[in-house]
Amino acid sequence: MLTKTLDTPCVVIDRRIVESNLQRAQAYADRHGLPLRPHVKTHKLPLFAHRQIALGAVGITCQKLGEAEVMADAGIDDIFIPYNILGAAKLDRLAMLHRRVTLSVTADSAETVAGYAARFADAGRRLPVLVECDTGGGRCGVQTADEALALARQIDAAPGLAFEGLMTYPPRAANETVEAWLAGAAALIRAAGLPVNRISNGGSPGFYSAAEVRSATEHRPGTYIYSDRMQVSLGHGTLADCALTVLATVVSRPTPERAILDAGSKALAADTCAAPGHGHIVEYPDALISGLSEEHATVDLSACAARPAVGEKVRVIPNHVCVVSNLFDAVTLVEDGVVVDRLPVAARGRVD
Repeated sequence: MLTKTLDTPCVVIDRRIVESNLQRAQAYADRHGLPLRPHVKTHKLPLFAHRQIALGAVGITCQKLGEAEVMADAGIDDIFIPYNILGAAKLDRLAMLHRRVTLSVTADSAETVAGYAARFADAGRRLPVLVECDTGGGRCGVQTADEALALARQIDAAPGLAFEGLMTYPPRAANETVEAWLAGAAALIRAAGLPVNRISNGGSPGFYSAAEVRSATEHRPGTYIYSDRMQVSLGHGTLADCALTVLATVVSRPTPERAILDAGSKALAADTCAAPGHGHIVEYPDALISGLSEEHATVDLSACAARPAVGEKVRVIPNHVCVVSNLFDAVTLVEDGVVVDRLPVAARGRVD
């Protein structure tokens, strides 16, 4: 049995659920003619990146150079980095990566574009650059279509750069607003005589309505491969679609109504979501993980008819799975409860 053979805390991934999640998403994308460029920050595993491409993804998205370098080493040859890359050291690494794979990046400021332009001067192998647009998400991105056009012109004027298009990380449940923003900016840029080859949209929470953003030429879902409690609370699937769990052991029962697990914030992360607590215990769905310290999870058992014993192992669906992937050196893959493989998390810690 799985729970008898694995030490805890550890990450367990159900490959059948992963495959179901991937196929369902790819089918939606294919049905709507919307190319996928999945974000690998969720899993950080070349195995799954290759599987996503085999199912039809046009390439992958990496949030940081370090992730992209790992994926390039694993043979992935079409990588998008939607992040402002600044500083001589990083630009040197970017140039090395650009020589190895088909690469594209983003910028939302004149300073970022100037850095790219100073490092990339080869007109025969231009670096494609997309302008990041704030369509309401309130993070990075130019604020107006006029700003997008100004950056597009700056990119186009640099001999070693190629203006590729627009990119956004959209706010949730705002497809009409996002479409209006992107369509308007693209029209303005095209009217100025510049082609807009790509419009890259992103995110898992609204993925199954992503086709409503008609201007988008690709979508960058990440968490969909595993799902998590946050995605479920946003209406994206059910707990049965969650492929990753953290296996933990009950190490203490100080009172009848309290249990302690050996998986604290260093295993489950401290992210919260709309659902209460810090994770869902599969075997005891009425239990509430009420608090986390670094090495302990405090579980309120007061609503449970049955309660775990000291030494019992339980599976926890985390609130935010992407962070959990970055907390462990390795993951265990299972099928039908049987361990089939153990893999190093190749891009773990690559936040540079």
